[in-house]
Amino acid sequence: MHPSAASKGLLSLLESPAHKSLFSKIDWRLIPLLLIAYMIAYLDRINIGYAQLQMKQTLPFDEAVYGLGAGIFFVGYFLFEVPSNLLLERIGARKTLLRIMLLWGLAATAMMFVSTPFQFYLVRFLLGVFEAGFFPGVILYFTYWYPSVRRGQVIATFMSATTIVSVIAGPLCGSILKYFDGAGGLHGWQWLFLVQGLPALILGVLVYVLLEDKPEQAAWLSKDEKALLAESFQHDEKDVESEPSGTFGQMLKDPKVYVLSFVYLLLLGATYTMVFWLPTLIQSWGIKDLFLVGVYAAIPNAAGVIGMILIGRHSDKWHERRWHYAACVGIAALGLLITTLLQGNLVGSILALSFAVIGIASATPLFFALTSEYLSTGAAAGGLALISSLGNLGPAISPTINGLIVRSTGDNIYSMYFVMALYLLSGLLLLLSVRPAPSARLAMA
Repeated sequence: MHPSAASKGLLSLLESPAHKSLFSKIDWRLIPLLLIAYMIAYLDRINIGYAQLQMKQTLPFDEAVYGLGAGIFFVGYFLFEVPSNLLLERIGARKTLLRIMLLWGLAATAMMFVSTPFQFYLVRFLLGVFEAGFFPGVILYFTYWYPSVRRGQVIATFMSATTIVSVIAGPLCGSILKYFDGAGGLHGWQWLFLVQGLPALILGVLVYVLLEDKPEQAAWLSKDEKALLAESFQHDEKDVESEPSGTFGQMLKDPKVYVLSFVYLLLLGATYTMVFWLPTLIQSWGIKDLFLVGVYAAIPNAAGVIGMILIGRHSDKWHERRWHYAACVGIAALGLLITTLLQGNLVGSILALSFAVIGIASATPLFFALTSEYLSTGAAAGGLALISSLGNLGPAISPTINGLIVRSTGDNIYSMYFVMALYLLSGLLLLLSVRPAPSARLAMA
């Protein structure tokens, strides 16, 4: 597998000092703020995995209630993701992200007041409704600023937020649960939702004030820099065979869009099952201290942060997405298999899980780099949101299935087999459904 001659020419063009300076400037303006915003979004989405360790002791929740509450977030997410992204294209990213972040911050904070299963389900559903559109909105936003050949590393860097949060979430959530419990008459889990929900309100205002909707509106880019950016898009070359140019309505008739949605459904279903049940899995290894559960959960995710950025960079360098994605989900499944074989060996299990998380963390940015290249410009806003929203039905279903597996078998191993199967099927379907671009096929011949 080698880059084509055209790919080499494009990479050479984009590696010129002027282009490097331009994209470095764009990187520093966009990525840090959006990265932090996504860190908070992801933390507010997954902190229930740690909170439930204590909530089940103070509220009438069992494993099935928790599994349904964890998954119902994605039902709300599914229903409102496409409308949100279509609205973003009409009114701009700044207004859309402001609305999203203010409302999700309020919902995330309101989790501290739930006391019944129904309230738990309702607030989790509303959190999904309000956060819907943030992730596909940012991916669409990146397509305005970065040509496809640079998008793999950019999306991987942005999505490293999920693994960075997973590194700090364990110690942070574990310490809040342990040391804030009883302070001010509140349980530790209530403090957790309060402390981690409020930052979204502040970040929403910062995003609105500091970002621009399109490059041509950026006063911090000179006229020459804007022309250079436009030139980069004119010479862009995709590495997968794209859909025919068309509108959102025409895209809805493309069967491959629904196959990609199912690929993403399998990937997210497996990934969020691992995210939500990782604390419980570590606890099953004999680790009872909640703070230590968080510390041990941080180790695999630290490996994932490094792995996803390096793999995203490698994918950009070789101008290839399909086999990189398949390799990552294969690594995820193999790592989880080794983890199941090392039950009871704490060091070995952590190392195997770290290997798995490198694949888990790297797969999603590769998928969206590929998807953003497949979709035509006219269909990108609705298409990215549609694939993301349909894919998010996976986490709406899989935690509930996993909870039922654990409850009926009393053993985490069978749920791990379920997750491994989801990963492998996801990789196989992507390889079968998406073809490389003609130039990429010639390069591999």
